Amino acid sequence: MDDFSPSDLKAILHSKRANLYYLEHCRVMQKDGRVLYLKEAKTENQYWNIPIANTTAIMLGTGTSITQAAVRMLSQAGVLLGFCGGGGTPLYMGCEIEWMTAQSEYRPTQYLQGWVSFWFDDIKRVAAAKHMQQARIDYLLKVWAKDRDLKAEGLQIDDHEVQGALDVFKVRTERATHSGELLLTEAQLTKTLYKYVANKTDFGEFSRERDGTDKANAFLNHGNYLAYGLAATTLWVLGIPHGFAVMHGKTRRGALVFDVADLIKDAIVLPWAFVCAKENATEQEFRQQCLQSFTNHKALDFMFNQVKAIALRGTEEEALSP
Repeated sequence: MDDFSPSDLKAILHSKRANLYYLEHCRVMQKDGRVLYLKEAKTENQYWNIPIANTTAIMLGTGTSITQAAVRMLSQAGVLLGFCGGGGTPLYMGCEIEWMTAQSEYRPTQYLQGWVSFWFDDIKRVAAAKHMQQARIDYLLKVWAKDRDLKAEGLQIDDHEVQGALDVFKVRTERATHSGELLLTEAQLTKTLYKYVANKTDFGEFSRERDGTDKANAFLNHGNYLAYGLAATTLWVLGIPHGFAVMHGKTRRGALVFDVADLIKDAIVLPWAFVCAKENATEQEFRQQCLQSFTNHKALDFMFNQVKAIALRGTEEEALSP
């Protein structure tokens, strides 16, 4: 451990890191200068290495424990820790988004300063929310047009049902004057996408219920929390507190995490939740599919670029003018 400095462990940019872990029924510890997780077996214990310099976040599920030494190394590498229930949901505390972040005051300052330069202006804050909503749609169009596996499932971005919903979304988003209107428009689009993907995958009738017991609802919850992990990492690295939300309310804890996670949820989590439910996949198989899609479509890179673009535009003289 003494051979590495904190700067060495952060050599890989967060936006380029490949790993997001969900662990359960194991013990996370530091051993010989590495962070490992241990699973106890009847005959012998099994250890696996966690490449912390290439990891964004670790979600600790049921039956897990972690040592102080391991937390210290994770902190040095800038890895976020989240405690969650079985299957990756919900994140604790309570039902709110809560991440344990490494304590460092040496993160960049320009992004937070740019963000707050417009955040207290209602008009500019709504303009930032509109930017994120448009970026969300651009990403969906790009992913669905490129992903061969989704195309094989019959998801076509030029389908008249999808295009009609996107056209309505664009018009209503441009006309919106406050975040409440944007949230309503977003909910209507997502509802249409649920119906479209459910039909294409022959899932049948679907109703979004966060406490639902069917696999599609369970996978949506699980995938959303993976997206929250990437969003929390993005904001922590850029030094922007979660309270500076542009859509999910000024007083909701962790709200900006929801805003940033929404950039990728419809494009990746939503379709794969239904596809994996149709195939009766396990939670582990679904999680692996999501993580692979995040990597294939550079989801973390996309989050970083969008948040940085909004923050840096906030420093300009006519930042985010509607």
